[in-house]
Amino acid sequence: MDTRTQDIARQTVIIAAASFMLIAAAVGSGAFGGTSVSELQDGALSAQGSYLAPAGPAFSIWSLIYLGLIAFTVWQALPAQRADERQRRVGGWIAATMVLNGLWLVTAQFLTLPLTVLMIAVLLAVLARVIVLLNRFPAKNLADRILTDGANGLHFGWVTIATVANASAWLTQIAPESWAAQAEIWAVVVLVAVLVIGVASAWFTGRIAPAVATSWGLAWLAVGRLTGEPQSTVTAVVAIIVAVALVLAGVIAVLRRRRVAA
Repeated sequence: MDTRTQDIARQTVIIAAASFMLIAAAVGSGAFGGTSVSELQDGALSAQGSYLAPAGPAFSIWSLIYLGLIAFTVWQALPAQRADERQRRVGGWIAATMVLNGLWLVTAQFLTLPLTVLMIAVLLAVLARVIVLLNRFPAKNLADRILTDGANGLHFGWVTIATVANASAWLTQIAPESWAAQAEIWAVVVLVAVLVIGVASAWFTGRIAPAVATSWGLAWLAVGRLTGEPQSTVTAVVAIIVAVALVLAGVIAVLRRRRVAA
């Protein structure tokens, strides 16, 4: 297979992956009459599913992520991007993230809660790979920076906090009732881990989009713990502190990257 054919195949695969993701999203939202995500798995994936579940409005960020990924899909399909080395390196991995995104929704609808944890963990790992590759091959122009780095950075940042919520929902379902007394402690420990991972990610990548998306989820997590069940002021306060720290880390990392580039 010659290089041009391979490039066209890559562009086509990304279009197919995006189409699958959007169809799965429509099914997952209940647009075709099915059960919405918040009601799946006996409500485990709802805003009340665990101490680390964001409030409902947090999930509106998916509209921005999907819009960004659609825009990326259209842009990368243009002839100007066909032979771009950066797109060659990262395109297949981005397609994989969109397929896994859709598969998570299918898994949540038709399979089991533990499998959703496995699926979102794999999605997070592949997104991390995308971010690493984007760092190795810098964007060549503003459109590339916004559509490739921005859309996938938001996807990575949101899936980071979504993985925490998904895993917490599963552990809440299987943990002995005696563990409930330590739930707040474990929530704080996990949030501190999110802070460490988020700051490290911002520092080594010089990107703010992942930090913004994770902080968005943390802010709504705080709202959920202050206004809904299960209530936890401690968890909410720590979530707010972590969210602010991540945004600051993202800003500092971007300024540092620009200073080094200059």
